[in-house]
Amino acid sequence: MQQSFLAYVLHDLQQKGVSLTECTYILPSKRSGTFLKKHMAQIIGKNIFSPTVLSIEDFVTQISGLTQASNVDLILELYSVYKKTEIKEHDDFDTFLKWGQTLLQDFNEIDRYLIPPNEILNYLSAIKELNHWSMQKDKSDLVKNYLALWNNLSTIYEAFTKTLIAQQKGYQGLLYRWAAKHIDTGDSIFQEEPIVFIGFNALNTAEALIIQHYLDSPANHIYWDIDAYFLDSSIHDAGLFIRNYKQAWPYYQRNELEGVHQNFLSQKNISITGVPKSISQAQYVGNLLAEIQRATPDGIHDTALVLADESLLNPMLQALPSSVSKVNITMGFPLNKTVLYSFFLSFLDLQLAQSEKGWFFEDVLRFFSNPFCLSLSSSEKVDAISSIGKDIKQHNRLYLNHQYLEKYSSQSELLGLLFPANPATPLDWINRCLQLIQKLKTIGQEQNDPMELEYLYRFHKLFNQLKQHVESVNFIKQLKSVKSFFKQLAALETTDFIGEPLSGLQIMGMLESRNLDFETVIITSVNEGILPAGKSGNSFFPFDVKQEFGLPTYKEKDAIYTYHFYRLIQRAKHVHLIYNTEPDVLEGGEKSRLISQLLTDKNISRYITHSIASPELKIDASPNPQIKKSNLLVEDIRTFAGNGFSPTSITNYIRNPMDFYKKNILKIYDAEEVEQSIAANTFGTIIHDSLEVLYNPLINKVLEKADMESLQTQIPKVVSSQFAATLPGVDINKGRYLLVYHVILKYLQNFVDMEMAQLQKHEVKILALEEKYESPLHIPALDFPVKLKGTLDRVDQVDGTIRIVDYKTGRVEPSHVKIKDWDSLISNYDKSKAFQLLCYAYLYHSKHGTESLIAGLYSFKNLKHGFLPFSTSGTLINRETMSTFENYLHQIILEICDPKVAFAEKES
Repeated sequence: MQQSFLAYVLHDLQQKGVSLTECTYILPSKRSGTFLKKHMAQIIGKNIFSPTVLSIEDFVTQISGLTQASNVDLILELYSVYKKTEIKEHDDFDTFLKWGQTLLQDFNEIDRYLIPPNEILNYLSAIKELNHWSMQKDKSDLVKNYLALWNNLSTIYEAFTKTLIAQQKGYQGLLYRWAAKHIDTGDSIFQEEPIVFIGFNALNTAEALIIQHYLDSPANHIYWDIDAYFLDSSIHDAGLFIRNYKQAWPYYQRNELEGVHQNFLSQKNISITGVPKSISQAQYVGNLLAEIQRATPDGIHDTALVLADESLLNPMLQALPSSVSKVNITMGFPLNKTVLYSFFLSFLDLQLAQSEKGWFFEDVLRFFSNPFCLSLSSSEKVDAISSIGKDIKQHNRLYLNHQYLEKYSSQSELLGLLFPANPATPLDWINRCLQLIQKLKTIGQEQNDPMELEYLYRFHKLFNQLKQHVESVNFIKQLKSVKSFFKQLAALETTDFIGEPLSGLQIMGMLESRNLDFETVIITSVNEGILPAGKSGNSFFPFDVKQEFGLPTYKEKDAIYTYHFYRLIQRAKHVHLIYNTEPDVLEGGEKSRLISQLLTDKNISRYITHSIASPELKIDASPNPQIKKSNLLVEDIRTFAGNGFSPTSITNYIRNPMDFYKKNILKIYDAEEVEQSIAANTFGTIIHDSLEVLYNPLINKVLEKADMESLQTQIPKVVSSQFAATLPGVDINKGRYLLVYHVILKYLQNFVDMEMAQLQKHEVKILALEEKYESPLHIPALDFPVKLKGTLDRVDQVDGTIRIVDYKTGRVEPSHVKIKDWDSLISNYDKSKAFQLLCYAYLYHSKHGTESLIAGLYSFKNLKHGFLPFSTSGTLINRETMSTFENYLHQIILEICDPKVAFAEKES
């Protein structure tokens, strides 16, 4: 490999006669300082006391004499200052959090670039005033209050910085402004040893001022890491900042630019690969690392995996090959990406969701499904959470109040923590979280899970910090404010990985790669919108204001990432650039312009190979899935046949044999769910049961008009009671269930009205309701018993003719119960209603030996069609009809029971 940049700096200092151990080294990051010490140890070759190595932030902090305040302290302090301004109506803390962080970032930028705060903030205020200008002389209170905030920005800034300085602390920008203002303090701190600045690129105004001040001393040095190919170009963004410094700094009127190299155009292998989606990128990189390990086992120790999109860390860790034994991860894993974070956030949402009725079942079940909630529950003697989950589904409980939960709380300490009797306050929620952490810690220790224990430790610190801040202020009184605060804290906190920083595969983000060189570099997510990040910027300052005052815009930020990208690959021998080929507005919709620049650069394109890694598509030419009937399955079918085929089970087979296999043989049913809006089968159950209750007193009686009038008055009470029995947790007095309730009332009232109209022309006598029938089937080809069974909704007698009635709450057309081609009865599912009616007629005929009868249905969705009878050549079902049907019934049952006929998925 070519000489690394850090090694070059140390060798050059030696050639200048500078003692390496007596210098103070200032670098962009702490990580590059670790590698600098490694190179220094290799060059000196003996034990030494390490020289002072500082990041630029630590260097500036020492000069300023101030302490870096935490982001949380700053937000709280800023809100306290804001509350003291003379604005008529102040936002509450929760609303402030939505814009306070942005304001803090703008203050930070103003100070880092030494912009006169009053000028730019008053300029911004004038813009806001202009945007809300109107012909109306008087402004509304809302507009007045809005403009008051912008008019008070200068006041807020001055009061905020004054408060922080009095406390000897500040945010990064304030530290930079203070250091630039008191730069003489730095001379007293760093006056003895030579100072060497290494590997900088884009400096803010304060950094540039401070560095130039120290460069006035001949003993101090600065080394840039820039390739001549970029520096000599007048348009290449990778050299933008350093070209500007070379032209603008007085230092370079008498000194040469140090750190210019010619490595970029040296021979290298650059592989550009398009891969669909993020997970595929991780899998591709895993295979690539395995190849590198096989080809050159030591090569993995000089390989950097750079994640342009740092959210790819977790899938990337899952995709690492087992052959890569040593991995060092520079970036931390954000706490807000962990499952434990979702547990606490879900717990907070559960408290926020508590209403006068209690807790909505969906919020409860969502929280119960979290792995940590399940782990806590299973550690108790009684798994109350599982019991509640089952009870919610069985009894369709939409809300769980405290009285309901008390019967479980007596057996479970956990439930007492999760469901407080009174609405939780911020401190109450925090204390409960700390108690839950103690319980999870015990479980983690028993399971010996170090990663989980580390996360718990981090959250324990976070909640103690949160508790401290909530207790210290009087404006965090609502849980919704704590939620925003907690989310911000978790987003800022990370769990650091422990690894060997100088060996093994190095996984890092783009900024961690500064000053570091590797023989093999793999960069993922090289997409527009990610690398570079694009125009997104969290700031109140418009683009033109930033340009006017010299603040960085997205153009400068693009140039920063362009520099990091090219600097990272300029010395590498093997470069793998991987981008997402799938268009995604949120994650970059196309390959990065940096890739396009490489492909169109004639001086480097000869080293490039560009390909698209498409996933292998295997087309299965095999027929639809089949389940062959093993001896065991044949026995199960025989058992089922002995217990009895129902019309529904046979029509399941007609629709799709695999449905019959899953539902009727394996007994795999749809998961039981709580019904927020009523399901079709539940809707039908309520109508069926209501009709049974209404008509039951009229069995064996000829119906009269008075009977129907009596039924009309009973309908509301009967339907209400059926709702209570079928869906005990619902309230039919409001919401969607009120609508459903009235729909059912209307259906039943229309049905009774229609029945009353029939009584004027016909004599109707009810014979049976919801009566169960079963009949043995004598099929000569089968040597085991077979039964047909079913429940007849209603059997009545109309003008002396037996009539079998089936109720359908769905839509049924007259064509569905008419048969022209008997073969369609067992081959076409559209004729399933006709098949069911014939089954009911067959069952009734088998028991009573009736010579002829009528079988039909009422469809409540199109009741205007009235009674829809089964018909073939006519509506009367006689012995001939029964005989024909019996043949087809035997035929379909023989097919189901035939060991040679597999259960096959029917093509839709």
